[in-house]
Amino acid sequence: MSAHGQGRSHWFDDEAGPVVRPYAMTRGRTTSAAQHRLDLIAVVVAEPHADDPEDDPTLSPEHVDIVGLCRDAPQTVAEIAAGLDVPVGVVRVLVGDLVDAELVHVNRPVPPAELPDEGILRDVINGLRAL
Repeated sequence: MSAHGQGRSHWFDDEAGPVVRPYAMTRGRTTSAAQHRLDLIAVVVAEPHADDPEDDPTLSPEHVDIVGLCRDAPQTVAEIAAGLDVPVGVVRVLVGDLVDAELVHVNRPVPPAELPDEGILRDVINGLRAL
């Protein structure tokens, strides 16, 4: 029996769940200007002046929720997606909007190539012990 026969909306897929909501949350967008900086472990931090994002009529409830989560404590993109039960792709677009609105900023993780070599750190520790 189809979803129509059960009295359910045709915008619901029994296996996938709602299929329109993520599309509607991003107004159909799949990318944002800041998205290239937003990997799963990028940390989103609320700006100090982002006290009342709910007063901004251009922001969706999800935008406001993201600012609220990040105001309590910086959150990774993955944590925001899990906390709001929203797909990561949607979170990337919404966070990009908030970066553009200067309500949050993103601290990117240090690329592995830029991290100090473990051997260098061990030499520094040994040098400090020798003092």
